[in-house]
Amino acid sequence: MSLDRQAWIEQTRRRFLTSSASGLGAAALAAILSEDGVLRPAAGAEPANGDLSTLTAGGPSASNPFAPRPPHFAPKAKNCIFLFQAGAPSHLDLFNPKPKLNELDGKPLPKEMLEKVRFAFIKKDSAVLLGSPRKWSKHGQCGMDFSDFLPNIATCADDILMIRSMYSEQFNHHPGQLLLSCGRATFGLPTMGSWLTYGLGTESRDLPGYVVLTSGRGSSGGASLWSSGFMPSHYAGVLFRNQGEPVLNLANPAGLPAEQQRRGLDTLKSLNSRRFEEMGDPEIASRIASYELAFRMQSAAPELIDLKSESATMLDAYGVGRAQHPQATGRGNVDNAHLSFARNCLLARRMVERGVRFVNIIYEAWDQHSNLEGDLRYNSWVVDQPVAALLKDLKQRGLLDSTLVVWGAEFGRTPLGENRNGREANTGRDHHPFSFTLWMAGGGIKGGQVYGDSDEIGWGVARDPVHVNDFHATMLHLFGLDHLKLTSRFQGRDFRLTDVGGKVMTPWLA
Repeated sequence: MSLDRQAWIEQTRRRFLTSSASGLGAAALAAILSEDGVLRPAAGAEPANGDLSTLTAGGPSASNPFAPRPPHFAPKAKNCIFLFQAGAPSHLDLFNPKPKLNELDGKPLPKEMLEKVRFAFIKKDSAVLLGSPRKWSKHGQCGMDFSDFLPNIATCADDILMIRSMYSEQFNHHPGQLLLSCGRATFGLPTMGSWLTYGLGTESRDLPGYVVLTSGRGSSGGASLWSSGFMPSHYAGVLFRNQGEPVLNLANPAGLPAEQQRRGLDTLKSLNSRRFEEMGDPEIASRIASYELAFRMQSAAPELIDLKSESATMLDAYGVGRAQHPQATGRGNVDNAHLSFARNCLLARRMVERGVRFVNIIYEAWDQHSNLEGDLRYNSWVVDQPVAALLKDLKQRGLLDSTLVVWGAEFGRTPLGENRNGREANTGRDHHPFSFTLWMAGGGIKGGQVYGDSDEIGWGVARDPVHVNDFHATMLHLFGLDHLKLTSRFQGRDFRLTDVGGKVMTPWLA
């Protein structure tokens, strides 16, 4: 059967049932929409595998798809701030000291180790190991190692779970970023923030449940990293801008009175509701909900981004307004990224206070194929002070226990020096998915511990391997969600964030 004919039959089926005068028609429509992932059972009923939204068979006029929803079991975390370091920082120069790598600096790897390995740019025949010039010291009561490039984050060591044994199958940026964000390196899938707002809704009435803030060059994955995929679009991340209106076209045109706008929205809502009752298309419900949210955001969003209520001490702690680094260089030095990143970290705390479920802060600057020393120094300076301030601020306000903070990227950097043709050899590192570092804090995580490790040169996982889907399963668990039960049906299959893998890492849990 052609897709067009199948779609016509489905549309006709829904139209018949919505136009039916009997209660049977409404009940049947509710069953179809529940099966397709649009409706949720009534309170007290067994949750469906599909969409957990609060739409009812009575239509979207009485619904709120953003409303908070109960988890599968008692959660530890309520909100998440994901510090996405797009481009992939060198874990070997920041979090994972390898004295043996320094000892073998300039030496080649055995050929058998490289035979079946794919690189983005490295030329295998002439590749040699590249040691790290970084100075390392232990921090906190736990004695966690940090390099000299992260002196402020290091002061938070006892709150941090350092995972040194992450691995992935993807060695290029966009596929790796999709895997980290969506659970698979495939277009058209919901992202982490979409899954959390789909499963739990949001406690914020006047702001989106899922917000994206960016600094730097912009990630390779672009909007695919905050898409809702096949889910209704109200589960997608909302991109906030760094200047001007927080969201494009949020403000009213000059001369439009608020009461006239309200009447226009009410008319649109009435028309869209009638169309939803006729067609049952979840995107119509998303449109209604988005218009209403945008109306409320017109006062909430400007108040959110206005930092006048923050003290000078707090602004200084985050580095808002700080002077540029005297050695600013390379990929990270774009459009005053040091200021926008600091501001984004402070905004993330303000969003969590206002009930936003998932805040994704993306800083793309870490793809150091060359000039590793200079660029990594600058990028680390950009993020070190604001991230440490965020952790301490959340903790001081009693929010860290319920806010999961994650620092992560799509992969790490290779212990081999970059030797791409046409560039000076060995001044950078290529992509490396076989072993890399991710860290977490707060939200039910047991801080002050290092989990897993790579081998003596940082090539592969030596103990306690953690796949990206294991991280996803654990993150959902902290929010009271069983990753095996949080599913959404699409094209006849029950999808989940962890795809067909993933396990909860119980040693991480407080």
